[in-house]
Amino acid sequence: MDEFHKKLTVLRQMFHLDPELGFQEVRTKAKVAGMLRDWGLEVHEGVGVIGVLRAGDGNRAIGLRADMDALPITEISTHDYVSGTAGVMHACGHDGHMTMLLGAAETLAKDPDFDGTVVFIFQPNEEHGLGARAMIDEGVLERFPIDEVYAIHNLPGAPVGQLSTRVGQICASESLFQIEITGQGGHASMPHVGVDAITVGSEIVQALQTIVSRKLAPSAGAVVSVTEFLTDGQRNVLPGHATLKGDVRARLPQDRKNIERFMRQIVDGVAAAHGVMAQMGFETEFIETLNAEAPVDAVVRAAQVMGLETIGDRAPMSFSEDFAHFSAAVPGCFLLLGNGTTGPHGQPLHAADYDFNDALLPIGAAFWTHLVRARLPLRKTTI
Repeated sequence: MDEFHKKLTVLRQMFHLDPELGFQEVRTKAKVAGMLRDWGLEVHEGVGVIGVLRAGDGNRAIGLRADMDALPITEISTHDYVSGTAGVMHACGHDGHMTMLLGAAETLAKDPDFDGTVVFIFQPNEEHGLGARAMIDEGVLERFPIDEVYAIHNLPGAPVGQLSTRVGQICASESLFQIEITGQGGHASMPHVGVDAITVGSEIVQALQTIVSRKLAPSAGAVVSVTEFLTDGQRNVLPGHATLKGDVRARLPQDRKNIERFMRQIVDGVAAAHGVMAQMGFETEFIETLNAEAPVDAVVRAAQVMGLETIGDRAPMSFSEDFAHFSAAVPGCFLLLGNGTTGPHGQPLHAADYDFNDALLPIGAAFWTHLVRARLPLRKTTI
């Protein structure tokens, strides 16, 4: 392991030791901002942290994003840098994402052999889908205009350093729904006197499953899941009120809109059939992440030049990603780097025994550096 790799490893494990939840990344932001300033970047602190590095006289600018927040998970790992904050851990690799981007910032600051501007975006609260919107609402894209934007996420289960991406939709949207059913509760021995909310809710749950199986194309890749069924019933009391909560994933905006429409039709229809009141709320937390063709081509070419195993047409991922708000505003590319296939590096994201693979740190930092130099090439001088 060379000195740069050792330095990145120490930094990543430092972040892992001191995780912070979304919009609470006070110490994390201070560390990131301090390092960027030490390397001579122009630093702006707001909702997140922005580092600006300019070289040459080119007018093109690209944005590179890393997420900073951790998760409310109790770590069960046995390594010597286990989270020092009870009930909070970096279980998604954001500690590694920050470190790779900081490694690239340091490298490019020391040797700014590119022509244009790099905007390093350190974003809070990715896990709840709120950080990117907060930065955009704060005016980050107006204050620091960019032509393209990129983000890396590690991928457990894939070989270390394997790069994969695709043109078009790469991550699903996530929408949360809540259905409130108000019937007439009563004695369990006399169900005919009232309208039992459990029966109505159960019928709605079953009917919702027909949306994906009968109303969308088989290739849609959508998911409708009821995850909570809450009532005010007791052992011998039929409930008069029930709440259904759940999660919807969709690959395309139109599918998401159609699912909401079909859900409302089902809820209204079942409620009317039983003569009860039902209301539904549907809120999209994450929109679909869409990759633009030119940035994807640039990522694939950069990876191939580096000699990385590259998949340029991977299947879309079922998880959601807050980067979607950046790539909806500016042409962008969200890409995945393999985190390894065994041990804690192969454990699923958000698992209590997952860990970011430190072997990936110099690969990711080098990729960012290479991409910047490829997208903002030095101008050739003529005699």
